[in-house]
Amino acid sequence: MDLHIFFLPFLAPGHMIPMIDLAKIFADRGVKVSIVTTTGNIPRIQPTIDLANNSCHSSRHHIQLIPLHFPYSESGVPKGHENLINFSDPGISPEFITAINLLEAPFMQLAKDHRPDCIISDIFYPWTSSIAHELRIPRLVFHGSGMFTYAVMCVIKDLKPYEGVNSDRQPFVVQGLPHRIEMTRSQLPEFVTEARTGFFKETDDAHDMTYGMVMNSFNELESDYANLLKKMLSMKVWHVGPVSLFNQDVNDEMARGDKASIDCNHCLSWLDTKKPRSVLYICFGSLGRFTHAQLQEIALGLEASEHPFIWVVRYNDELSAWLPEGFENRVISEGRGVIISGWAPQLLILNHPAVGGFMTHCGWNSCLEGTVAGLPMITWPLFAEQFFSERLIVDVLRIGIAIGVKVCSGNEEEREMVMGEGIKKVVDELMGNGEEADGRRERAKELGVMARRAVEVGGSSYNDMSHLIEDLLSLRSA
Repeated sequence: MDLHIFFLPFLAPGHMIPMIDLAKIFADRGVKVSIVTTTGNIPRIQPTIDLANNSCHSSRHHIQLIPLHFPYSESGVPKGHENLINFSDPGISPEFITAINLLEAPFMQLAKDHRPDCIISDIFYPWTSSIAHELRIPRLVFHGSGMFTYAVMCVIKDLKPYEGVNSDRQPFVVQGLPHRIEMTRSQLPEFVTEARTGFFKETDDAHDMTYGMVMNSFNELESDYANLLKKMLSMKVWHVGPVSLFNQDVNDEMARGDKASIDCNHCLSWLDTKKPRSVLYICFGSLGRFTHAQLQEIALGLEASEHPFIWVVRYNDELSAWLPEGFENRVISEGRGVIISGWAPQLLILNHPAVGGFMTHCGWNSCLEGTVAGLPMITWPLFAEQFFSERLIVDVLRIGIAIGVKVCSGNEEEREMVMGEGIKKVVDELMGNGEEADGRRERAKELGVMARRAVEVGGSSYNDMSHLIEDLLSLRSA
């Protein structure tokens, strides 16, 4: 009998996309895969699953999608809001948490009906640990950040080094790490500094009944922190990424995540007209929002830098509502830039030879996808764990330049303004020439090669995936 795994991704693009990639990898290794999600989220992933199933070879199973009803009336979540991308605030509201918890009973029934050998769930479904315990099967938690980030967060939560500083902006050193890492309290998310209660305490407590953690990373990227994390945790840890590398086909790259808001062929044709490594790609993730004033400063900085760019924005407003006057005529119409309002085919763009840099919010998926593409980055973290990923990119890997923001907040009004002059300076520094710029590019290129080797047969992530499957088969036999 084949190994059968239930996947339960959290209802946000940054969580769903890598878990769907992970499910496809398991299926490619001969595992029977069932992805459980709400009916409103199925259209987001159906094209990706269809492509995977249509291209599967004889040793692969077709991936099964199993729908769950989203409990609108019981939770108070507005109709049509089954994904965090539908909300203006990237935080998880109490109503959304209620809805997530109400999925426990129907998921339990599905698990009883289908009898999987393992559950791989997002960290934000703590109740899957008790379900797995009752069914006497292992629960693996999929963590959406890297090993560096998770290890540093654990150290800060344990030692509380921010308590010894005089202000939220005063830097402190995180002790006990392989590298010197400085942060400020203003850069820390509340779930690190505040007492763990309610939903977040439940996610911590669920670890006690969790067999292991699956990380979307590769050993060569953050080996020191992989070793540190394995010493800190009472569960097994496997690194199986970058999972985005399972999308090698152009059609896979175009369908991944959602339908693109731009004609992909037009986008590629525009890139084909640019010199190699000359284009800056700017994207702040699926949940990143800015004030109109900050968007105007970004536009002015990009215009002044004179580097060609592709800029992804998440506003439904007309561009004329916030772009500087005359910007479209001076920049867009002249072919110097492309603005994508909505969803972008990010893998397709990052891996085009014309792209030479990436301005990112430091979401872990973006960090990895930029690394795979061998690109140096401008780091502009916004909220959640993104300031930790910035330190990895800038201080440890030395492939990025920080834009200089210090406030961690999901509310765009609370963040400090970055002026156009500062943006131009950092863009010129990243995209320019010289010893430092060339060094960043070379290090980024080397990491891209390492990433691809990690997922090849015999690579570190390929082998860890093999060990994970062997562990699960042994547990089932026992």
